[in-house]
Amino acid sequence: MAKQSAGILVWRRNGDVVEVLLAHAGGPFWARKDDGAWSIPKGETDADEDLLAAAKREFAEEIGQPAPEGEYLALGSFKRSSKEIFAWAVEGSLDVSTIRSNTFEMEWPPHSGQKQQFPEINRAAWFDIQQVAPKLHTGQSVFLERLADILDIELATEAQQQSLL
Repeated sequence: MAKQSAGILVWRRNGDVVEVLLAHAGGPFWARKDDGAWSIPKGETDADEDLLAAAKREFAEEIGQPAPEGEYLALGSFKRSSKEIFAWAVEGSLDVSTIRSNTFEMEWPPHSGQKQQFPEINRAAWFDIQQVAPKLHTGQSVFLERLADILDIELATEAQQQSLL
């Protein structure tokens, strides 16, 4: 069976702008990367776990606070290599300075035999939905497109997004 991940895309209105909350991957590999290094807060599901419950659990683990209360909008899924990623959107707001992620352990530096702890995410930020696609891990922009459809917003093309940066 293919692995599954589940996550939550939190969004808010800031005047006329719709913003989405994204998390930057932690650990040394991602430390100096920006484009392609951001993701919706998500993680692997346990066998037979309710997918929305898993998404809320993963959000709490990665962000350090419960997922927002509200109406959860199913954004469907997409497959990436051997993993299927499911997502939901919910309107909410939180102070990104209060993010406290769980950690993982890995050998670092490579081949040193030394183990170090790193946060799963090292920061979170709010992004204008019109400008954020280049920041996302491969394939996750489909969730932005689906949220934009639900909110009846026309997203900028990739060329327009680049000119906004």
